[in-house]
Parts: sequence; C-alpha cells; structure tokens
Amino acid sequence: MDQLDNSSLQAAIWQKIDNKTKPRGALGELEKLAARLCQIQQTLTPTLEDPAIIVFAADHGLAHAAVSAYPREVSAQMALNILAGGAGINAFSRQNGIEVLLVDAGIDWPGERPAGLIDHWMGPGTANSLEGDAMSDATVEACLAAGAAVVQEQVSPRCNILGFGELGIGNTSSASLLMSALTPVPLADCIGPGTGLAGEGLARKVEILTTVRAAHPDPQNGREALRMFGGFEIAEMVGAMLAAAATGRILMIDGFVASSALLVAANLQPQILDSAIFCHQSGEPGHARLLAYLQAEPLLNLKMRLGEGSGCAVAYPIIASAVAFLNDMASFAEAGVSTGEPEALATE
Repeated sequence: MDQLDNSSLQAAIWQKIDNKTKPRGALGELEKLAARLCQIQQTLTPTLEDPAIIVFAADHGLAHAAVSAYPREVSAQMALNILAGGAGINAFSRQNGIEVLLVDAGIDWPGERPAGLIDHWMGPGTANSLEGDAMSDATVEACLAAGAAVVQEQVSPRCNILGFGELGIGNTSSASLLMSALTPVPLADCIGPGTGLAGEGLARKVEILTTVRAAHPDPQNGREALRMFGGFEIAEMVGAMLAAAATGRILMIDGFVASSALLVAANLQPQILDSAIFCHQSGEPGHARLLAYLQAEPLLNLKMRLGEGSGCAVAYPIIASAVAFLNDMASFAEAGVSTGEPEALATE
C-alpha cells in the first residue's frame, strides 16, 4: 500500500471495515481491534507472523517478608514446569501455535541452573525494598539492555506479534509499588491478593508495602521507580517492550505485572502505548484501575490472574479473528450485496 498520513490511513481503514458484508458496527469491538492492528502495522492488510510470548522470571527480596501466599521457592519450581511444558502458558500456547521463550532474569535457584532458559540472570532476586532500593541504577540499565537483547537475538526476525508475561513470587507487590509511584492511584488501591492472600495475610501485605513506599522518595521517572521497587523480570520486560515497539511489532500485554512494566515503558517512551494490545483484565483489583489510568480496553475479562503471559495466549485467537475478517471477508461490491441505507446498516 502507498504510504498515507495517519488521518488518511485511519479513513481508509474504516472505509474498508464498513464496506465488509455486514451491518456497520456489527462486529463490535473486533472492528476497533482490526483498526488498531492496521494502525500499528501501517497497512490495510495486517498479518500475524511467528507469534511468540516471552516469560521473564525472577525472585524478589521483598518475598522474604511474606507478601505472598506461596514460598519464594515456587518461582524456581514453576520455571521448571514451564521448561517441561506443563504450565498454563504451555498449554494455551500449544493450542494456538505460539512459541514460548523463558528468560531467567534472576531466579534464586536451589542448585545448578537448568538448561533451556535464556540466561540474563542478574542475581538471586532483587534486594529487599524494605531495607533500601531493590537494585542499583547500573542494574536497571543492565536489565533494560538485557530485555532488548532478548528481542533482538532470541525472537524470530519474522515474528511481528510478541506477548509479554512473567513469573516470580512477590512480583504483584513490586507491580503495586510501581503503579502507586507512577500514577495518582493510592497505594492501597493498587494492592491485591496476588497468589491468593486474604484476611490477615492481605492486611499484612498492605502494611508492608505501605512501609516500603513511605521509606522511598517519589521517583522522578520510570528508571528511578525500577531502581526502588522493580523486579529484575519487570525491568527486563520494560527493555524488551521498548525494543519490540521500536521494530514495529504488535505488543500483547498480559495482566497486572506486565501492565506495570508497560506503565514504566510508557513513562520512558509514551508512544509505546500505540503498539499495545491489552489482552485481558486480571482478577488482581489494581489492574482495572491501571487499565483505566492508561485508557486501555482489554479484550477479555475472565478474572484470570495466573500471569505467565497466559492472557496473551488465550486472547490471541481473537486478534487472529480481527485479521481474518479484515483480510478474508468479502466487501459488498465483491459479493454483489446491496449496501442499503446507512440507518439500516446500524441496526441488527
């Protein structure tokens, strides 16, 4: 297609959508999704090539303060489960022909690190943010570079749609702190059950995170927020998102933790939001508020809160459907179907 300016492209997109053999607007949100995909790829005929999901895994020093219903050791155990193909992300990705890449950003392994991981290990988990910053400025920069390297070196050059997921006990705490630091939302409204805390456990998590937040000044930017509160996996995900958007890829954003990484990325590069598809609204309560702050409309709301990029894999067929109707559905002229009056097209 010839290069068009943005307003001309937008008009051409909706002309194509509205001239498909259907009442105008009859495919609802799928039409908006198709238009967004066209905008990201700057074309009237978007494609999905070699889809992949990167799962970034790491431990958190704050997990020693019992902010999770699960022990810290579960991070390593679940990473092994992904490597063995037995996790939720494996099942959903196999179903939809999506490659899964697992990045070790900083798991605290009880023994030797297993084979099959992409190694960008920054240490056995971040420092405990109750006692100071989660990491140094130098480590933040190393994480951002490592995430970019994953996209540049490990993802197929043909891949034009990339999902982002995470794994790490304690990382909803990090996400909550990042959200409270970079948005006007009060910290208490950013905190949720994570792996399943309730009652006294959830109250303790709120108390601990309130203490952490009060012990740090307000960060001036996303890099400072990562230094204070971020996990290695979140920081590497930020770098990967920035690199993926720079190459024109569609970004599939998973749940609360992945959205907090995108929040940081958008603080550093606001235009990245134009490349993002929010795949679902997590059951984690802070996610709905973060989506509202980002003015994002998620594709699904199944009350999932698994992480691992699972929401990306589950939503992928919907994205594929948007591409399919735009490319394969006949127009009124092609099918020889009368268009009728505009008023009639707007009704079912």
